Amino acid sequence: MSAGLAVTNEILRHPCALLIRGKNRKERFVVCSREAAFTYALLSAGVAYSVTASCARGNISTCGCDDRKRGRYSASGWKWGGCSADIKYGIKFARKFVDAREVEGDARALMNLHNNKAGRRAVKKNLRTECKCHGVSGSCTMKTCWKTLPAFSSIGRHLVKKYNSARAVVACKMHKKSSLYLALQKKKNRRPRPSHLVYLEKSPNYCDFNPATGSLGTVSRQCNRSSAGPDGCDLMCCGRGYNTHQYTHKWKCNCRFHWCCYVECNTCQEETEGYTCK
Repeated sequence: MSAGLAVTNEILRHPCALLIRGKNRKERFVVCSREAAFTYALLSAGVAYSVTASCARGNISTCGCDDRKRGRYSASGWKWGGCSADIKYGIKFARKFVDAREVEGDARALMNLHNNKAGRRAVKKNLRTECKCHGVSGSCTMKTCWKTLPAFSSIGRHLVKKYNSARAVVACKMHKKSSLYLALQKKKNRRPRPSHLVYLEKSPNYCDFNPATGSLGTVSRQCNRSSAGPDGCDLMCCGRGYNTHQYTHKWKCNCRFHWCCYVECNTCQEETEGYTCK
């Protein structure tokens, strides 16, 4: 899960300080924005992915490989075999672990549950089929295939696309005594697709400090002057410019062992620069 995600500027600008402590010490987002949607989906996907990977490695005694298709033949003639990722177990575990927090039944909980599920679906959708050929001298007269997890970064990129196309929703009721459900904001007679990320509120301006929304802004955030990406000073600092700081980095170097028995080192140093947003 540590693989770098090519997230958009707004996701990177969004600080974790937008999380607040709710009832029972649960952390929740101040604003039900598309950034919150992305974060919940990514967390749920990460749990499903990690558990599925642990199953395949044999680290969990209650799961292993998915053998439901083992021995069957596909329409193309190859045979299911090997150790297919047990994504069903990973999704089931993630659902119990992540969804257990959302018990209020309000609009926010419905939004979080929807995005949690979309994150888990993203893992299943991005499973790869790997195959091994069998035959004389490496010929592929017979092929055995299995499902395997991709790099988590590919799931992250999938969710970034979903973030960019996230749907605004509202909480509705069929009648007074019925339960809430989510409907598209612009088409209240339609519900969002399970694969879509959904949000209830517009994103705040993450560039500026705003205690009402919990945004700390990007003032004093570290940035990379040489990067044209979302961590670059031009984007991170929202066009306000950046400050340059001079640092002296010192460390022990050229160490020598003397008999007997001590180590003598020189002190090396270099001047470095760091950059923070104005």
